[in-house]
Amino acid sequence: MPGDQINNPLHGVKLADMLDYLVDLYGWEELGKHIRINCFNNNQTIKSSLKFLRRTPWAREKVEHLYLRSLQKKVNHVSNRISKKN
Repeated sequence: MPGDQINNPLHGVKLADMLDYLVDLYGWEELGKHIRINCFNNNQTIKSSLKFLRRTPWAREKVEHLYLRSLQKKVNHVSNRISKKN
């Protein structure tokens, strides 16, 4: 059904886009500290990481969770700045 994904915040977000965002935000070293998987600590490329994440559901879930947490922190930060201005 078309309405099934309405409440899914990851609907339409590609894994590659999530990974790009997280690498830009944290860098490989910090990302490797948040999610302890070898592809973030050794052979650090988007291509190898995507290959691993697509075949490893538990690792993909960790990336999705960190992505959502990072977006929520960003929203909260902006919201707090707006509240302080008013």
